[in-house]
Amino acid sequence: MQIDILSLFPDMFEGPLHASMIGNAIENERINVDVTNFRDYTTDKHNHVDDYPYGGGAGMLLQPQPVFDALAAVQEKHPAPGRVILLDPAGVQFNQRVAEDFAKEEHLTFICGHYEGYDERIRSLVTDEVSLGDYVLTGGELGAMVMIDATVRLLPGVLGNAESAPGDSFSSGLLEYPQYTRPADFRGMKVPDVLLSGDHGKVDDWRLAQALKRTYERRPDMLENLPLSGKARQMLADLQDESTEG
Repeated sequence: MQIDILSLFPDMFEGPLHASMIGNAIENERINVDVTNFRDYTTDKHNHVDDYPYGGGAGMLLQPQPVFDALAAVQEKHPAPGRVILLDPAGVQFNQRVAEDFAKEEHLTFICGHYEGYDERIRSLVTDEVSLGDYVLTGGELGAMVMIDATVRLLPGVLGNAESAPGDSFSSGLLEYPQYTRPADFRGMKVPDVLLSGDHGKVDDWRLAQALKRTYERRPDMLENLPLSGKARQMLADLQDESTEG
């Protein structure tokens, strides 16, 4: 996968993109990441990339010319444009489903804004407008890092265990079940007996029940319209009955 990032602060990506999983993915040539400073493409003699909004208002807006020209240069090097993603608080909220969708692409380009916002014409360049959440950051760089991390870990060969990603919270539509490792008894806190039983069927049932319980208690909104197996529906009904009785 080719990942391009357009940003006024390329140094922000130096650490996060060269450590841990993403760093390994780059080293193993699973992905290639290029960061472009679109200030390098401004034609303004003072190197400005922003200006006051027409009609007045607070703050400054990113001008279209540097972004248009920087993106054109990126797409000249990589003719298959793939998805062009604008980091914007007004965009669709990023979640696991969006990450899974992005992971299917061969080329992703992230445009990181700054200042008060974008000249509206920049939106004509993009395929997706995405927000990290219902809050405002100083710029789009941190949001791009999170989206890249969530996406890259889904690519084949990036995680050491191929079963890790499908079992993550949100991948199944449920929060992840509790997990334990050695020792079996730590300061009186014991691993559930079922996990030590060696009975894979019972372990699977326990994990499903725990995932449903955790989701029901912490994120009941996730269960709305979630397709469940007959076994899962019965487990959920039992949870609801217990809650009502309690």
